[in-house]
Amino acid sequence: MAKATRAAFGETLIKLVEEGRDIMAVDADLCGSTTTGAFGKAYPDRLVDVGIAEQNMIGVASGLALTGRTVFTGSFAVFGTGRCWEQIRNTVCDSGLDVKICPTHAGITVGPDGATHQALEDIALMRVLPGIRVLVPADYASACAAIRLAATTPGPFYVRLGREPLPEIYDDGFTCDVAFANVVRAGTDIAIMACGVEVAHALKAAEELAREGIDAEVVDVMSVKPLDEETIVASASKCGRVLTVEEHSVYGGMGSAVAELLGERCSVPVMRMGMTGFGQSGTAAELLAYYGLDAPAIARRVREVLAK
Repeated sequence: MAKATRAAFGETLIKLVEEGRDIMAVDADLCGSTTTGAFGKAYPDRLVDVGIAEQNMIGVASGLALTGRTVFTGSFAVFGTGRCWEQIRNTVCDSGLDVKICPTHAGITVGPDGATHQALEDIALMRVLPGIRVLVPADYASACAAIRLAATTPGPFYVRLGREPLPEIYDDGFTCDVAFANVVRAGTDIAIMACGVEVAHALKAAEELAREGIDAEVVDVMSVKPLDEETIVASASKCGRVLTVEEHSVYGGMGSAVAELLGERCSVPVMRMGMTGFGQSGTAAELLAYYGLDAPAIARRVREVLAK
């Protein structure tokens, strides 16, 4: 059943507290949308809503972390990273605090809210900071695993969550480690490396290509920082060509991270698909098609790459 990655947030926090974890959450007046509201309903003394004040949200979360708690922050990705980037840099990362930045509504699949609410720079903003891990889950089960991993691993994390329901890729109870990439479909002709919402589209594109005799490998690069270097290099070496796909700017995102790695360790052609400007209003499906980030567009790009 399709579920949004944001649906994993509040539900997983509840389970972590039930298991004895000292978890708190701080949100910036978006508890219903981020699903921290469900966590607050279950544990009212563990949720702090600071209002529309994202910089203060990070400050409060940092203070709570200094008391020994593991603290998650909410908000929308464009505000929960961009508006409070300096606080994340100087307070959370410089001090190595146990604060987990987990905003929702990332990317153009926010839809009708338009460019002002469509975070397309957040992965770049977070991965450049020292000491923070960056995870981009591809479905509900992997979002649960990413949040659980963040809760049980000391130090700052960024977990990118989305608004739209996504197809199921992993089974319930799925687990992962830091530096995780997974070959979700084996192939030999080209490696499509995707993260987040694009993993499902990459798999659908691979199915379309298979009917034409093109054998595409699909790799879920959930951990953008640190990268699972061995899995990525092995896939690139086997296939000889790499296409990265992300619902994020091509500048500084997952594709950039993969290209940087392969530039040092594996000399193969790397092409990147992603956003190059701002988004606009529309449904998630309309926007993915318009900006060339849905399955048919991925399949077209693969054909172009292989024809060169």
